[in-house]
Amino acid sequence: MLLRTFKELRRYPSAIVGLSIIAVLVGLSIYAVISIPYAQAVEMWRGGGTAGYRLPKIAAPAWTNWFRDQKLPETIFVSSIEHPEYKTRQVKDPGEQIDIAFTFDFSADAFPQDITIYFSPKYIEAQPFVSVTLITPDGRELGIYNGLIQAGQVLFASQDSKLQRRYGDFPQNALLADPTSEPPAPLKGTYQVLISAITFEEGSDLDAELILYGQVHGIAGTDNLRRDISVALLWGIPIALIFGLLAAVGTTFTTMIIAATGVWFGGWVDELIQRITEVNIVLPFLPILIMVGTFYSRSIWAVLGVTILLNIFGGGIKTFRANFLQIREAPYIEAAQSYGAGNGRIIFRYLVPRLIPLIIPQLVNLIPGYVFLEATLAVLGLGDPILPTWGKVINDAYGNGALYLGYYYWIVEPAVLLMITGLAFSMLGFSLDRIFNPRLRGQ
Repeated sequence: MLLRTFKELRRYPSAIVGLSIIAVLVGLSIYAVISIPYAQAVEMWRGGGTAGYRLPKIAAPAWTNWFRDQKLPETIFVSSIEHPEYKTRQVKDPGEQIDIAFTFDFSADAFPQDITIYFSPKYIEAQPFVSVTLITPDGRELGIYNGLIQAGQVLFASQDSKLQRRYGDFPQNALLADPTSEPPAPLKGTYQVLISAITFEEGSDLDAELILYGQVHGIAGTDNLRRDISVALLWGIPIALIFGLLAAVGTTFTTMIIAATGVWFGGWVDELIQRITEVNIVLPFLPILIMVGTFYSRSIWAVLGVTILLNIFGGGIKTFRANFLQIREAPYIEAAQSYGAGNGRIIFRYLVPRLIPLIIPQLVNLIPGYVFLEATLAVLGLGDPILPTWGKVINDAYGNGALYLGYYYWIVEPAVLLMITGLAFSMLGFSLDRIFNPRLRGQ
């Protein structure tokens, strides 16, 4: 039957497109789980990870430069910790002189967000004295810092009061500006940052990391917490597919089994199922989920369980019941009873399998609905607080005024993925409906 179904699907271009998109989504899900393990993804999304400080704040995707006349700068990162060859030592009594030389090329048409130096000194009591100088491509030497350095000290050019008094309100721009340009524009070329430290204790040391935070970053950009949005976009794919698939399968098959049980046993069993269904149908589904997320748990598994529980006694039971009432009177059911088949065997081997081909299109069409449901709850602030999902990205973007401040990528990227996922399953579901539904076959 599967082989025949795939042969039939080849007749429908929409099914081929839908299957192709779903295959790509599944492939990306596998890639996300392998390349970014769950614990690492959660750490990166909740706290930025161990290297989260290296990312710029609210930076557009790097590919947006393809459509700009003026190219925005990407983040530049150099470190003496990762590259010890940048560091030299000279013995001096009682300590040492440590020189660190960073070299970087700057070719963008705009200034970076900030110029930052992270110092990592090692000492017991006497702090090292550090001097930082920037050498521009045209040979100018610009002083950045002179003074003692303590553990964990960070120099932000945009926030340093001494640099502001010396170079103006935006020292990160003035340090890279072409002195001959008006209005100010970056001076392109090769820069050097020289860090010279004098230590006063034996065994003291100094390392440094230089970061020029760019205005564009990566394939998806960053948010206000310096998080790489591509992590949430990638991990949002398996989360969305798993949630949608489990909710659709759990709801559909459980509903079908309950309806078959009620039809077969009849009497008070059928009446009880119908009364529960009628009561459940009038209950407001979304407000109940909001109450569960507000007062009990926002875990995606709790939301999934409540979703299945509220939907198994939905309108689908009425539809399945009508079909099972016809199947119950079929001759092969009477034959099964005559040779002594038990109630369970009749329900699971003779009633339920007859409707499985008919529910496959319905099952596929239900998946995007549940994907959008999970995203809706996240947008309302009731998503899982741990997992990175598409809905959480949209919620964070909306909460930080992305649409009003022009950060459209922040909302458009997850929204497009949601629409593509819904479109893929809908195209496949409609094609399957034409194959399995006799009334639509051939149209």
